[in-house]
Amino acid sequence: MTTTIAGTGRILQPVLYSCGLALVSAASLGLALAGRQGAAVQLANGWQSRLGAPAALPARFGPAAANAAAGLLLGILALIPLGFQALFVARGVLYGWVDRGPYDNAWGGPGRGGAWAVHFLVGVPMAAAGIAGLVGIAALHRRWTARMSGEPGGAWLLPVILLVTAAEVAFFIAWLHQI
Repeated sequence: MTTTIAGTGRILQPVLYSCGLALVSAASLGLALAGRQGAAVQLANGWQSRLGAPAALPARFGPAAANAAAGLLLGILALIPLGFQALFVARGVLYGWVDRGPYDNAWGGPGRGGAWAVHFLVGVPMAAAGIAGLVGIAALHRRWTARMSGEPGGAWLLPVILLVTAAEVAFFIAWLHQI
């Protein structure tokens, strides 16, 4: 029982961290741009502490602003896996209440129970992928903060952040074209 609870915390903490990353990073970037690097760093370190001991960002404009800008990009990126979670709840868990039928052409139809079960089962891997994405975003931002704190290594971080941001833009544009 204790192992399950500890394992849940290891997943839940980064998921919740990713959920608030855009808002906290936008506030931190605003503080840094207003010349309040100390407050920006305090906000960033306080948010980082949600994942354990934070890397101590120096209270200078460059690291504070770079950390907040990367956090803002990654926080916006987190909206995609968060959307997967919302769709899983709406179109998987609550499918029978959200779509009242008829189910003649629905996956798993023509009955309501079959359609509901198939939509739920199709949504499970998407929800798992969304959770994995949120955990990955939290880990990437945590590593970026360590890099901005002066820890060695991590030259790959900026290209990866830019690559996932470009992929996010491409995904969003493709999604807009299909609706």
